[in-house]
Amino acid sequence: MKLLNFIYNDHPQPWQIGFQDGATTTFYGIVDLHDNIIFYLIIVIIGVTWIQTSVMLDSYGNSDKHVYKYSHHGTLVEIIWTITPALILVAIAFPSFKLLYLMDSVVDPAVTVKAIGYQWYWGYNYGDYNEDISFDSFMVPTDELEMGQFRLLEVDNRVVVPVDTRVRIVVTAADVIHSFAVPSLGIKIDAIPGRINQASFLIDREGVYYGQCSELCGANHGFMPIAIEAVSLDRYVAWVDAQLS
Repeated sequence: MKLLNFIYNDHPQPWQIGFQDGATTTFYGIVDLHDNIIFYLIIVIIGVTWIQTSVMLDSYGNSDKHVYKYSHHGTLVEIIWTITPALILVAIAFPSFKLLYLMDSVVDPAVTVKAIGYQWYWGYNYGDYNEDISFDSFMVPTDELEMGQFRLLEVDNRVVVPVDTRVRIVVTAADVIHSFAVPSLGIKIDAIPGRINQASFLIDREGVYYGQCSELCGANHGFMPIAIEAVSLDRYVAWVDAQLS
């Protein structure tokens, strides 16, 4: 029996300023990189603020204070304020390069889902089986929402994938440029006509993860959401059987 029941935030919240709760290693890597960069930003802000404040307080009310004529140019100081930012940039660059490499790598996917962007809905295709599983996914209108469903995020057909399984998502578009983005999974892939982009993810817990098109694509750009439902392997197999029957 669980002592604590965690409530995960897998969809946008009103006035939200932080991340959604993640469910993939890609998302965890993005959060770690964000935290590392914020650490360096805080150090820089504190240092610059301290120097500026010290200079202002030291010079306030001392209009007749003499300044040594050779203190305007200091080689040592200029070396320090040139090398220090360079070292900070290097410290930020290596983790970001590592994360980019890990995000681009696709390792032996067990499930491949093709997402096609249209004006203004998404089409999906599972091509790993004897017969292709294809369907379109439209946003559920506000007046048709049921209790517990989210406005502008719920769709009539969700993408179903198994947990603890490497999934590859292949993205393209049929008309204009779209963008397939699901923040909780740490993925954002441009959908470009005539080009195929791909990414992979491994979801570590069951749930429904919402996203939206993140590229201006026309009048109804804000009305083509994405809903990915992660289920157990048994439930996924049953869903595939139901689609093929």
